[in-house]
Amino acid sequence: MTVRTRIAPSPTGDPHVGTAYIALFNLCFARQHQGQFILRIEDTDQQRSTQASEQQIFDSLRWLGLDWDEGPDKGGDFGPYRQSERREIYAQYAQQLLDAGKAFKCYRTAEELDALRRERQLAGQSTALKPSDLALPADEVARREAAHAPYVVRMLVPEEEGVCEIDDLLRGKIELDWSMVDAQILLKSDGMPTYHLANVVDDHLMQITHVLRGEEWINSAPKHKLLYEYFGWEMPVLCHLPLLRNPDKSKLSKRKNPTSITFYQRMGYLPQALINYLGRMGWSMPDEQEKFSLDEMIAHFDIQRVSLGGPVFDVDKLSWLNGLYLREDLSDDQLIQALMQWAFNQDYVRQIMPQLRPRIEKLSDVAPLAAYFFSGMPAIRAEDLTGLKWPENIDLIEQMQLLVWEADQLREWNKDKLMQSIKALSQHAGMKMKDYLQPVFMAIAGSTSSTSVLDAMVILGPDMSRARLRHALNLLTEGQGPSKKQTKKFEKSYQAFLAAQQASEA
Repeated sequence: MTVRTRIAPSPTGDPHVGTAYIALFNLCFARQHQGQFILRIEDTDQQRSTQASEQQIFDSLRWLGLDWDEGPDKGGDFGPYRQSERREIYAQYAQQLLDAGKAFKCYRTAEELDALRRERQLAGQSTALKPSDLALPADEVARREAAHAPYVVRMLVPEEEGVCEIDDLLRGKIELDWSMVDAQILLKSDGMPTYHLANVVDDHLMQITHVLRGEEWINSAPKHKLLYEYFGWEMPVLCHLPLLRNPDKSKLSKRKNPTSITFYQRMGYLPQALINYLGRMGWSMPDEQEKFSLDEMIAHFDIQRVSLGGPVFDVDKLSWLNGLYLREDLSDDQLIQALMQWAFNQDYVRQIMPQLRPRIEKLSDVAPLAAYFFSGMPAIRAEDLTGLKWPENIDLIEQMQLLVWEADQLREWNKDKLMQSIKALSQHAGMKMKDYLQPVFMAIAGSTSSTSVLDAMVILGPDMSRARLRHALNLLTEGQGPSKKQTKKFEKSYQAFLAAQQASEA
């Protein structure tokens, strides 16, 4: 048997360090067994998936040295490797389940589903909906079908009490309660599959032998095991890796830690240092050495050395390790070359020159004007933000949070889109855009007097710009981010903003 592992990231945003972490362990496991590592793109969310995000996945993983044997850009014997290109395959297998009575068409509306969940919640039951909960009278099904009402395909799941036993490579036998397993949607109303159907079908057809994934998928394992049984297929070996954690042990999130691979690249971390650090997330070399290469990790890899305790992603420790690589592994010439590749190159500097040219009188003016294009987080304090001329009746923290959310959802990162979003936010707040931009200048450039902040955000890119905005927000909230009460209030405000935007576009 040839060992075959895979990762299946979604191209819906910035490439996540968690993706690199899972990819690293899949690659090492495959190479340890002289097997193959496959990259599959899970782009079934057609509204959020973008080609640019897919390319970022390719670029960031290759920057880290995590290359694959088969994938969308390489081809292979088991393609296509984009799930959006496999739509007919999923429809065929969904129909097979319908014909076998292992799945059913569900015509329930979103309102009806919400009501059913509320009923179960009030009764003190799990909100997992079973086939009997979703059943409609035959005449009502016929009526909705005749009216061409939208429907989804759901899988049949056990109604009775009991447990599902899952064998895990790291955790041994896991028992999960069937009462918590809902009649999962397999095929959405637009004909696209959900993760559960697509990955089971793809893993079988692509002959994946071992599925190494994050522990957040443990609760989905019973559904996957059931699907393998329905199709009569052998299930791959499952291995659920521990989730990356923030220093406070919460799940790694961009609210508390930058999570984008390209952010760390933009900050000037070396790929070998980041890979080394990710390798130390819950795993250790036999001799416990802290500094090791990808080749050394592959040579000594043993999945049983993975610790199930939540590995803490500590940026300070990553910086310490990166410093070792810079000082110990790079000669002066290599360090100069690394700096040139990182930011001191013609392509990057050429983008900055139009911002500097109108403002300089001598060459020595360039360094102070351009410094923030070559730095990490600006050296600002909360007082620098609260000391700005800002209307007392408008909550600065709220506006910074709205700005962060709006920046997060921007799929096209260009000056026009940024201008449009910030202008709309300023109007929603009842402020002039010039005034609204003051904290943005401070967050991005560390000063209210700098080159064009919108142009700077384009040059710095979405990862660094979002990180700087979030850094400013954290300074305003003493590093904790908005409280739960504040977040709830801000979410209502942001939804009102979005609704106003939709109404203006209608």
